[in-house]
Amino acid sequence: MITIDDISQARSRLHGKQVVTPLLEYDHVNDRIGGRVLFKAENLQRTGSFKFRGAFNKIASLGDGQRKKGVVAFSSGNHAQGVAAAARAFGTAATVVMPEDAPALKRENTRRLGADVVLYDRHSGDRAAIAKEIATRTGAILIPPYDDEMIISGQGTIGMEIADQLESMSARADLLLCPVGGGGLVAGISTALKALRPEIEVYCVEPEGFDDTRVSLERGERTGNRVGANSICDAIVTQIPGEITFPINRRNLAGGFAVSDDDVAESVRLLFKTAKLVVEPGGAVGLAALLAGRIDLRGRTAVVVLSGGNVDLEFFKERIA
Repeated sequence: MITIDDISQARSRLHGKQVVTPLLEYDHVNDRIGGRVLFKAENLQRTGSFKFRGAFNKIASLGDGQRKKGVVAFSSGNHAQGVAAAARAFGTAATVVMPEDAPALKRENTRRLGADVVLYDRHSGDRAAIAKEIATRTGAILIPPYDDEMIISGQGTIGMEIADQLESMSARADLLLCPVGGGGLVAGISTALKALRPEIEVYCVEPEGFDDTRVSLERGERTGNRVGANSICDAIVTQIPGEITFPINRRNLAGGFAVSDDDVAESVRLLFKTAKLVVEPGGAVGLAALLAGRIDLRGRTAVVVLSGGNVDLEFFKERIA
């Protein structure tokens, strides 16, 4: 289990490297929701998502000899870009396994950041197995997307920033809503907040059909999703909670919510039109839970993590505009 000390060390490694993303508030959103909403805008982070934090902390923790061997990762896009950017910062070679149907923007940005991209068919291929084979063959260090204590600790720096920002605003928050795929982001944030702002209840939010963490929390054990579901939230589509992340989240989280693609699209639209923020579908599920009435915010304050902003222009035009 990671601790606040692990997250504090990650924050020291990241100092001056990451963007301390703002905590933003919009009157129109508050009026519509009926409570106070503070957005932690990780869509404004380097590479357009929170993933840079964990990737940088992981690579920073490696020895020089390990970094010289290069790193390899598997990702639908945001972790790919985070690893590519972090590896570039250390002059380390990176290879990333990505699905052929990953958003073009994410594939192009990963290559632009200097990583070699290996594409696979997500319906017939096993991205983890492909990455592990590359690591075994080349000696490269595998950088997991979420099931790693250094990755989780890096993401936990968001929780430390939120605690600092609430204090500087003299603000009190009742709950936090966080997008969840494999669970590393919410595991890190919830660990930090349990230590620094234990009064804040932390909830995970997932797309319908991919709400494995919500179901697992209710059942008390890791439970996978049923095969055949689809979602526009490509960044947080996973099959089952992580082996390392789930015990943390089972201990820390107050519960979870599932939201529809229509709810998510409306959230992305509202953020763009009201706040002028470009947020990808998977990054907007927290607001979607509020818009769909999953939780009553009257007289309360919620921190909503906007986890990323890497969305294809064509998708945005077709589904959002």
